[in-house]
Amino acid sequence: MTTTYTSHVFPLETMDVPGGTETVLRGGRHLFPLLPQAFAGVRRVGVLGWGPQGRAQALNLRDSLAGTDIQVAVGLRPGSASAADARTQGFTEEDGTLGDWLAVAADSDLVVLLIADAALAAHHEEIFAVLKPGAVIGLSHGFLLGHLRVTGGEFPPGHGVIAVCPKGMGDSVRRLYRQGEEINGAGINSSFAVQADPDGRATDLALGWSVALGSPYTFRTTLDSEYRSDIVGERAILLGAVHGIVESLYTRCRLAGDDPVTAYERSCENITGPIARTISHRGLRAVRENLDPAGRDVFDRAYTATYGPAREIIAEIYDEVADGTELRSVILAERRLGNRPMSAIGGSPMWSVSDRAHARRAEHDVPVDPFTAGVFVATMTAQIDEFAERGHPWSEIVNESVIEAVDSLLPYMHARNVAFMVDNCSRTARLGTRRWGPRFQAAFEQIAYPAAELPADEALLTAFDTHPAHEALSAAAKLRPSVDISVA
Repeated sequence: MTTTYTSHVFPLETMDVPGGTETVLRGGRHLFPLLPQAFAGVRRVGVLGWGPQGRAQALNLRDSLAGTDIQVAVGLRPGSASAADARTQGFTEEDGTLGDWLAVAADSDLVVLLIADAALAAHHEEIFAVLKPGAVIGLSHGFLLGHLRVTGGEFPPGHGVIAVCPKGMGDSVRRLYRQGEEINGAGINSSFAVQADPDGRATDLALGWSVALGSPYTFRTTLDSEYRSDIVGERAILLGAVHGIVESLYTRCRLAGDDPVTAYERSCENITGPIARTISHRGLRAVRENLDPAGRDVFDRAYTATYGPAREIIAEIYDEVADGTELRSVILAERRLGNRPMSAIGGSPMWSVSDRAHARRAEHDVPVDPFTAGVFVATMTAQIDEFAERGHPWSEIVNESVIEAVDSLLPYMHARNVAFMVDNCSRTARLGTRRWGPRFQAAFEQIAYPAAELPADEALLTAFDTHPAHEALSAAAKLRPSVDISVA
């Protein structure tokens, strides 16, 4: 995949990555005056949906485009309960910035599809049918591409199709954008892709969209690559694997004699707190380097015992995403569930002590648990290696496997807890986590943890120490905002 591109609007940079370079766009509010040029030909942006991404993107786009002649409108289904919140944020029927989703789609030059995946699967043909000639279709992940492939559909000819995909949850996209009002460049990184470009303006439009969202840096991918890395990642290190890891580690700690709160601190609190912060600010290697010799031995044994089982599951997830099996399972589950609520996962014993563990934060700082660190870093590295072997570009690899986790999702899990995140994420992610989280849990309990009693595999440790991901993360860190996301 080529990661080189040009822009007629924005100044681009070259970022050194393992084996070559990538073209990237460094964001910031100083670029906002260039947005009218990037959005040339667009007089109305229609954002369909008011979920976490829809809300955040509509607000960010409106704020960034203020003072131009480009209007941002929100389109919702009739009777949507979200209309009231959209009105409180200043989108109204009276000024034409809030309306029926098909009416908004029909009158927009860029139509950003941020409705729920199930609704998108069911209603995309209705939306396509009302698009004005030449309107551009905007996506923020590749679910629709996967669905069209499974069902034999296609995007309508004559329309540009672009994607801008923030590497973080919707609330992160909005919160860091607001922090960017004080610290230029604060935001969530985004990838962009051009699926169809009938008039040759798609790249600059996508880059403008990303700048308007507040992305600190934007990198190129393809919609197919983004779809695979996004769906795999949320089932692995971004969410599904995290759930399996903390459940298995909590059980391990309890069996070793820890009281419930200590077991929670050594498992969930460790990953979402000190381990995530260390990786975010200092990289993967720093987690191991900060340990004393005894801790490093524990880390090494946990790491080398976990890497193999984790890699096997991630490869299986990838295969099922790539061939459409995973998406078909989601669609089948959506049909089976209909409008029925899904059962929560937060009923296992560890989540009953979450509040008590959080209350102890004021009393002491929880140190990095070397066993937990070894398990988590091994799983993260396994995903990195799977993506690298499958040909993903390095910016996509480190954002989908590391940066999105430690700079967006894990801070929210730390503020609430992992179960809360699973039970309140998108249905696509939730279904995938419920399917694959227990697979990680079982594999680690049955295979990895017994093997961690054996000496560490020196070859795997050498591979970790010399891993090209460290170089890629170091390059990406130079574009990292100087502020952590606020989750208060």
